[in-house]
Amino acid sequence: MQAFYREQFVIPGNGDWAYFCGNSLGLMPRSVPHAVQRVTEQWATLAVEAHFTDRDAWMPYHNLVRDQLARLAGAKPIEVVAMNTLTTNLHLMMASFYRPRGERRAILIEARAFPSDRHAVASQINLHGGSVDDDLIELAPLPGHETIAPEQIAAAIAAIGERLALVLWPGVQYVTGQRFDLAAITHAAHAVGAVAGFDLAHAIGNVPVDLHASDADFAVWCSYKYLNAGPGSIAGCFVHERHADRGLPRMAGWWGHDPATRFQMGPEFRPTPGADGWQLSNPSIFALAPLRASLELFDAVGMAALRDRSMQMTGFLAAAIDAEMSRYLDILTPRDPQQRGCQISLRVRAGRESGRRLHDALHARGIIGDWREPDVIRVAPAPLYNNQSDIERLLSGLREELQ
Repeated sequence: MQAFYREQFVIPGNGDWAYFCGNSLGLMPRSVPHAVQRVTEQWATLAVEAHFTDRDAWMPYHNLVRDQLARLAGAKPIEVVAMNTLTTNLHLMMASFYRPRGERRAILIEARAFPSDRHAVASQINLHGGSVDDDLIELAPLPGHETIAPEQIAAAIAAIGERLALVLWPGVQYVTGQRFDLAAITHAAHAVGAVAGFDLAHAIGNVPVDLHASDADFAVWCSYKYLNAGPGSIAGCFVHERHADRGLPRMAGWWGHDPATRFQMGPEFRPTPGADGWQLSNPSIFALAPLRASLELFDAVGMAALRDRSMQMTGFLAAAIDAEMSRYLDILTPRDPQQRGCQISLRVRAGRESGRRLHDALHARGIIGDWREPDVIRVAPAPLYNNQSDIERLLSGLREELQ
């Protein structure tokens, strides 16, 4: 199980780390410094003229990643755009798609949603004059379970019924690594007249995503995890093409204005059809350049091959832990490979303090996972750069520290 492009990434610790933290921050592709240097050279030699005259002109620069993002998101090019950051995009989407009316005010999220998502949802409810206590519904796993069963989600949506305005759900749950069926959730939401939106922060570049066919209304994601575009990198957004020309209310900015008339500087906002119409300001070229470099590697391999390798690695890792360490460790991630991405989440049975000591001991060995409160160790073998040697080193470290 060799990595596809390990040699194309900079491995920290002078190449000595076994890095399993791509679900928090992906490693840097070796091509990134050149990509950023290219932009600095444009700035130095062309200044404002670089917007128009260079072969990588800045004015349409965000279009250079559009087709690649569309392939990863299972979308049409008109449905995706690289812009802003994830939570900013989430607010922009809810400004358009969360339109509470009468009794239809509720938003359904998971009980352990990423805090930024919950903050965003709660603030949108407050902005619309609602009550978080009444209008925010959080679905938790059944007692004795770590993950949320698909039938639970469908049943919750049906039970909320005409009160439900929006379902906001992850593609992959950030603590447990559970993968969800976007099409099934969308179908259930639409059946009761609600909007279906998704946070794909832990799904994009990790598992196959088919947003267009799923019929999702919108989705947002970041690019610094599995997409390896660097800390705070530019995020992405999907808006289904059926909304392209609907004239939805939105928070408008000049870069979302139709480019054919944008520079006429008129007062009337005329949105660009598709996801581009939700842009606010011109995008950071320095943030787009690393994403462009990373997406070239995804294109070279293809998501299907990456997914196959990912399932091999997580399957091998989970089986070894179950066979050798089940006295000490519980795996929280679903055993069914179709219901997980490349993350395996572990809990030490001896309790939180033992779990934290194990995490820190692995880190001291150069085996880099991450810790999520209150008691979860997450390890994510990314198929672009992790290999069998990394996994064997993780297993060896676990054996020795647990003993």
